[in-house]
Amino acid sequence: MKPLIYSSPYAWIFWIIFTLAYLPEFGLIGGTRPQAGESVDRGSMLVIMIAAWLGYPIAFSLAKSEHFHLSHEKFWFFLGLGLLVLGSLLRHYCRRVLGRFFTGNVKVQRDQTIIQIGPYQMVRHPSYTGGMLMHVGCGFALVNWMAVLVLFITTAASYLYRVHVEEKALMAGLGDEYREYMRRTKRFVPYVI
Repeated sequence: MKPLIYSSPYAWIFWIIFTLAYLPEFGLIGGTRPQAGESVDRGSMLVIMIAAWLGYPIAFSLAKSEHFHLSHEKFWFFLGLGLLVLGSLLRHYCRRVLGRFFTGNVKVQRDQTIIQIGPYQMVRHPSYTGGMLMHVGCGFALVNWMAVLVLFITTAASYLYRVHVEEKALMAGLGDEYREYMRRTKRFVPYVI
């Protein structure tokens, strides 16, 4: 049986939504060149990009396989697209809330403050939650549970490294105020993790 993402009109729907969701991400990656003297990123953006370069080809090849296929494929396809859109919207909202503090490279700016409005009231890294929703949503749209697992593992691993680097830089730059913020909030999901 041919997977939905390889048959019309589902392929058109998938690729239009995928492109619209990821186009802003490519713009962010393109603007990640560190300025002179910056070194706190520790290659975390590169780790995220490598995880995607590894995860997506594997996930798409798994989608062609009959193995690990999810039944009720239209349900999973549209659920996946919904998660992809939701994750993209969450990331877009986080960019608006953080403004100029939302950067591709990890850095603490001189006048940086801790933003505690919107999703940042309860979660320190809602943008990465949005990114994980995008990747997992793509896996579900591929209608293959192993694709979901591959994209979740590669994304989660890269974001955990990024968060480690970012929180270390924020604690060094913002001190006790950021440590207090860490005590009051979760990393990705309110009240959970």
